[in-house]
Amino acid sequence: MNSNIHSILITGGTGKLGSIFLSHFLKKGNTVVFSSKSHEKVNQILNNPFIHSKRGQVHGIVIDLKKEDAIEQLTDFLDTRNVWPHTLVNNARDIENLKLDAKGMPLRSGWLDEFLLDVVIPYELAMAISHHKNARLENIVNIASMYGLVAANPCLYDAPLRESPVHYSVAKAALIHLTKELAVRLASRKIRVNAISYGGVEGRVTGEFKARYAKLCPAGSMLNESHVVGAIEFLVSEMSKGMTGHNLVVDGGWSIW
Repeated sequence: MNSNIHSILITGGTGKLGSIFLSHFLKKGNTVVFSSKSHEKVNQILNNPFIHSKRGQVHGIVIDLKKEDAIEQLTDFLDTRNVWPHTLVNNARDIENLKLDAKGMPLRSGWLDEFLLDVVIPYELAMAISHHKNARLENIVNIASMYGLVAANPCLYDAPLRESPVHYSVAKAALIHLTKELAVRLASRKIRVNAISYGGVEGRVTGEFKARYAKLCPAGSMLNESHVVGAIEFLVSEMSKGMTGHNLVVDGGWSIW
């Protein structure tokens, strides 16, 4: 592989945000490695002529990151294909973690799995890749949320307890702090670590939800795809070279009032 080509590993590369990241960086000519639990979704991307018409190269791995040997499997995949990333994007999600009981409360297993996927695995993956003998990691971007900064506003939801699970927010807050810890612990290796706290992104919501959101947000609207890619492109680029341990808030002003 051409050593001048920037390689990016995106966990959860078939999700709502992950698919946006994947398409953007392929279009720019990067080598993109992505993970997903779904064989079907990985095959859809790898067999999509539109994806292969992009300038970059794409490699997909089907893996459940919550499995004990997942980190080893993923690093073996990177080694076999010689696609060690310059940038790691910790983006993996699992909506199964957010299931609630009849009272609208998360199960203990949901708490543990959400914390595992949002905090423990990003830590383990960052350390495994940064300390590998073939490592060339320069940059880590953790995908957090505005709900890692502020509590959910009940006025946004029809059923607040169910539509804004508490363990999602707590795990995202922990991920933001992990970003700061890793920025310190990996500084000697010349690796920058930052996070992005996105607000609500257009897509899987009703018109009524969008209207309520608009009234509660200074920008008067949800985020769109250009807002999503602009933030991550900045953190991956040389333009943010002086930044590490930072949480870049991209929420249309949601968290300022």
